[in-house]
Amino acid sequence: MKFSLGANQYYWPKATIAEFYQQAATSNADIIYLGETVCSKRRELRQKDWLNLAQELAKTNKQIVLSTMALLEAPSEVMLLQKYCANGEFIIEANDVGAIEFCRQNKVEFVCGQAINAYNAPALKRLVGMGMQRWVTPVELGRDWIKQTLDELDRQNLRDKFEVEIQAYGHLPLAYSARCFTARSENRSKDECQLCCINYPSGRLVDSQEDKQLFVLNGIQTMSGDCYNLSNDIASMKNLIDVIRISPQAENTFTILDDFIDREQHSEYRKLPANHSNGYWHEIAGMQTI
Repeated sequence: MKFSLGANQYYWPKATIAEFYQQAATSNADIIYLGETVCSKRRELRQKDWLNLAQELAKTNKQIVLSTMALLEAPSEVMLLQKYCANGEFIIEANDVGAIEFCRQNKVEFVCGQAINAYNAPALKRLVGMGMQRWVTPVELGRDWIKQTLDELDRQNLRDKFEVEIQAYGHLPLAYSARCFTARSENRSKDECQLCCINYPSGRLVDSQEDKQLFVLNGIQTMSGDCYNLSNDIASMKNLIDVIRISPQAENTFTILDDFIDREQHSEYRKLPANHSNGYWHEIAGMQTI
């Protein structure tokens, strides 16, 4: 198994981003995803900065992947996407089907991001034909569904054409909207948001009327209230999942990464912390825990 650091979902100051990736450069991650995937107004790092960072991190012999936006809302964002897909050096994590087409046109291999609804063997077969080299499973897919899909592709001699990656730690991105929920929570319009996301390095929690941690607001992105945590399920991923993804956290990301790596070798059950869950992997309600 390989281990990856997914693209950072949150909006952090430039200095914080620089410090995080300095640590990532010497971490035990095999793959590092870079780029803004949520909101084009988040410009602590611009395209040139991300490309420069990718070139620096590539010197560590890790695989560097440029991640694209999941929701495009303006022609300028499409133009920027085209430039990413034509970078000529790094593969792309496509989080929008437009990115897949640009990659195909530029003959660039791509990772099918979890924001793309690829749920079955016919869809994956089509994506392989377009240059997909890794499939990041949609967040709600469980082990049995993934296995059934891959078994069908194995019968078509396609299973060895791509890798399978799963987000194993972090709040799950559930939905995207043209409306900015973080701005709305501060009684601001999206156009006058004042980039308030930067005040919430782990997103903004939303509780239900029953005081259950229900969602995390992250700009236009709605995330799961619980932290998804498959640390007890690594053994059941063997011969099925190729890459385990850790989503960057405001604190302790690299400790979490090292713990996952250790537990691949020394599997043991530990009680999950409060507000952690693993339901989707077991094909039950996502907020539940086994």
